[in-house]
Amino acid sequence: MKVVVDLTRCQGYGQCAFLAPDVFTIKEESLLYDLDPGDEQRDQVLRATAACPVQAIHLDWTETRTPAEQPAPMKSDGRIVIVGASLAGARAAGVLRREGFGGSLTVIGDERYEPYDRPPLSKQVLTGQVPSDHTMLPRLREVEAEWLWGTPATGLDVEGKQVRLADGREIGFDRVLLATGTRARPWPNETEAALKGVHTLRTLEDAARLRQALAARPRRVLVLGGGFTGCEIASVCRELDLPVTVVERGPAPLVNALGGVIGDVAAQMQLEHGVDLRCDTTVTALEGDVEGRLRGARLSDGSTVEAEVAVVALGSVRNVEWLHDSGLAAGVWGVACDAGCRAVDTNGLVMDDVFVAGDIARFPHPLYQYQFMTLEHWGNAVAQAEIAAHNMVAGQAHRWPHLAVPVFWSSQFGVNIKSVGVPTFADEIVITQGSTEERRFVAVYGYQGRVTAAVTFDQGLWLEFYQRLIERAAPFPPEFRHVNRREAARPEPARVPDRLVATAGATVVVTGHDPAERRATLVHREHMP
Repeated sequence: MKVVVDLTRCQGYGQCAFLAPDVFTIKEESLLYDLDPGDEQRDQVLRATAACPVQAIHLDWTETRTPAEQPAPMKSDGRIVIVGASLAGARAAGVLRREGFGGSLTVIGDERYEPYDRPPLSKQVLTGQVPSDHTMLPRLREVEAEWLWGTPATGLDVEGKQVRLADGREIGFDRVLLATGTRARPWPNETEAALKGVHTLRTLEDAARLRQALAARPRRVLVLGGGFTGCEIASVCRELDLPVTVVERGPAPLVNALGGVIGDVAAQMQLEHGVDLRCDTTVTALEGDVEGRLRGARLSDGSTVEAEVAVVALGSVRNVEWLHDSGLAAGVWGVACDAGCRAVDTNGLVMDDVFVAGDIARFPHPLYQYQFMTLEHWGNAVAQAEIAAHNMVAGQAHRWPHLAVPVFWSSQFGVNIKSVGVPTFADEIVITQGSTEERRFVAVYGYQGRVTAAVTFDQGLWLEFYQRLIERAAPFPPEFRHVNRREAARPEPARVPDRLVATAGATVVVTGHDPAERRATLVHREHMP
């Protein structure tokens, strides 16, 4: 296997170093690597390549397959349409051509830009280290396709095999991949949301506007929501020496993603860096002056906050409204699909010509009791796009399941936070290495006696080790000697939030009597949030 890294693109995220530490090493912020690793490193290198945030690792794909994997019968002709031209859609287009698909390929995107990297938008772009238009994703080669930028899809005719566009055109397909992703959830009061100084953060334009607002040195920034995006924005504000208030509905930041134990650590970290943190609190109203400029907010505890800039970081909305009349099992929860990324219709039947990938894909994960889940992670979008693209052109016997263990990272307040697995799928947690007081530790999550996830603070090189424990359903608490622990590690309740019912809002009407005519119809709410 030959490995080449485009060091001009490498930004030192270090994903490769903890996924394949025998091949990649970060030394004094520079990447060193083995150009010709042995076959025993194959799986680690493939994981590192898929997880690279800037796609800087180049491999000869034909050399990464085992003899048993090739050759595989491929559907090399016909018409494939990809709806969604961001990370997942662009990655799938490249894989289709790499896999030998020589037919017609059309990629439809609602944004006017080529695919760009979103993680830097809440980090380097806001601090001014890089301009927003310098976050474009690299392409290893020009992908031969018809790229329709700035052209939203408005409907999908599954039976007629047509994608309807906002400009009135209809694009025919033999197979279609749905990868329309998510958008930032807006502040629900449209009048308040329109105040000058109220922002969301999802797109290049969002990042550019927010960067300009922060550069103007507002007297205070208000962040609505203590998830990863909200915490990263708060971190940037403190790095810029801007006063910032974070209002979080839950008992601590990051609770919905990492549970209460780690949420308490995140809260303490914010307080130590001068963040005005308000937990168990919500914003009830944003207030402006007579000229329509934000002046502050009223909170649920009766207090007020004066602020000139507010960032609404209340999660995301999946872009699925255009699929409401398609006959697919699509709603606020995403688009249901099987582990091979094939979409499911409203009757629960798997379709062979409609595929789903990225943030909108709701799929069953065998490691987590086959529960359906959606993962809004960079690595999942890449891995799932690869699987979907392969399965679109592979024969039935050669299709792959999407079994990647979720990996996520965040950088805030000088700490590199990384996770593997699903931390909220847990009932207990144990600190196996380091200490939470020093902000340098490994936390391992367990559910009913097996390891299900791990989170590291400035200990990312250990993540691959814990990923292997998750993949083989290792017992919890882990049965090994712990590093940098002066006393025995004791499990405690993980304090994860109650699992939400992902199908909330799904109303199905069943008609017909004979089995041949029984059909289910999905009834959508009139307005999506």
